[in-house]
Amino acid sequence: MIHNPVLRGFEPDPVILRVGDDHYIATSTFEWYPGVRIHHSRDLVNWRALGGVLDSRRLLDLTGVPDSGGIWAPGLSYADGLFHLVFTVVDTYAEGWKDLPNYVTTAPSIEGPWSDPVPLHGRGFDVSLFHDDDDGDDDDGDGRSWLLNMRFDWRPERESFAGIEIQEYDRERQLLVGEPRMISVGTAAGVAEGPHLYKKDGWYYLVHAEGGTGYEHGAAVARSRDLFGPYEPDPDGPLMTARHDPSLELQKAGHCSFVRTATGQWYAAHIAARPDTERGRCVLGRETALQPVTWTDDGWPRIAGGVPAVTVPAPALPAAPVPAEPVTDRFERLGPHWSTLRRPATPDWIRPLPGRLRIHGGQSPAGRRTPSLVARRVTTSRCSFETRLTFTPRTPDHLAGLTGYYNTRNWHYLYVTADDGGAPLLTALSCAAGQLTAHPVAVPLEAERPVVLRAELDGPVLRFSYGIEGAGLRTLPLDLDATVLSDEHADEFHEGQLRVLGFTGAMLGLWVQDLDGAGVYGDFAYAAHQEKNT
Repeated sequence: MIHNPVLRGFEPDPVILRVGDDHYIATSTFEWYPGVRIHHSRDLVNWRALGGVLDSRRLLDLTGVPDSGGIWAPGLSYADGLFHLVFTVVDTYAEGWKDLPNYVTTAPSIEGPWSDPVPLHGRGFDVSLFHDDDDGDDDDGDGRSWLLNMRFDWRPERESFAGIEIQEYDRERQLLVGEPRMISVGTAAGVAEGPHLYKKDGWYYLVHAEGGTGYEHGAAVARSRDLFGPYEPDPDGPLMTARHDPSLELQKAGHCSFVRTATGQWYAAHIAARPDTERGRCVLGRETALQPVTWTDDGWPRIAGGVPAVTVPAPALPAAPVPAEPVTDRFERLGPHWSTLRRPATPDWIRPLPGRLRIHGGQSPAGRRTPSLVARRVTTSRCSFETRLTFTPRTPDHLAGLTGYYNTRNWHYLYVTADDGGAPLLTALSCAAGQLTAHPVAVPLEAERPVVLRAELDGPVLRFSYGIEGAGLRTLPLDLDATVLSDEHADEFHEGQLRVLGFTGAMLGLWVQDLDGAGVYGDFAYAAHQEKNT
């Protein structure tokens, strides 16, 4: 059986692809490096993280992007012996504007090397490529490729989600040709986005998201005999949604992409979210789930009941288990479960060394150019995260520790710093919607002596503990609100105008600040991540 979500924690906007016996899912990464995370499976049950594709500034520059800006909804496809990745880098999305440059990069292997990204257009986001391959069958296409995206209209008097458009893409020259054409404006649910196009039995099937990314989210299908339409919406309504049933364990279901296995079975990869309470906040963010797809006699795709299920049948493929991730990471390398904020993991600020990970201090928690945060996704609502830190602060401008993090405006931080006299101490700080709270904690520490730091997530509560080596851990008398680390809390509007989006999910990480540029660094001996039964 497949147990959903198959990719847990902050893993939204999945696009699924099969090449031979290998299945890949690519997901959005927003302001985090490496850009566009890839997971691999041979049986659709067991998935292994390969890490991110866009791992350098040559491939991706996230300097200064807003919270939940950066990489939105990539498209992954395969043609001419190459993987094709198309992606949007969102530089602006607030106050009615969106700056949306789109790019394409290719590679002979999913692990690279990836070519220099080529700019495409900036008319919209959620780009994908459809290859209308011609293999000699009269029902097949002519071998040309087409770029799809939602069309964004900035004009205040217009609907900003203007519809789904298509334009020819020349694979050999890596450029768009001809003019874009609108092929669908979606359904009455509105907010048509996330388009993917498939060909089956002479029909073109347009699969797209609708209803927005919250609890009204869904997926819709339309079809046409002609590539340019008109596209007829499925008369039975949405392919899948949880909008009408708040009791379902998986909510916010939508944004689908299809794959056909080597044995001929069809599956949909889609977004889902797991609130702690009915229609409550989703600390884990939007996750990736899989559903079997069947086809009616008259050629429409169906997901059972039109709703997301937690447990579904797996395809008839040989089992392909993957090694379990070790609980404790001693940083022989920075593995695929780690991400860095707004800048790639380069040796000038982060280095695995014998017995430790050295992180040189960066900007303040509000900085969007050179922060020094390395973090991993929270994948269950009950877990712990522990490290041992050696840090020598000299002023209150030097900070290092561990954090429960959502974005620059929402986080909790247990850290080592120095008082006005230069003596080291342990304290805690929180930020909710940009408002700082200094907690009444000031634990004196011995200079240059390591300290163990621990965060424990217990549903809607986050607790911090600390300990000096040789002594047990002590829990601080703070029950912190973990739900500030959620999409719902992160969304901010001012007088009806969007200011901040929440599209990611809770992270647990290692954070260092050097606010006066003195060159301080923290050494983290290990990171232990332990999931608890829920």
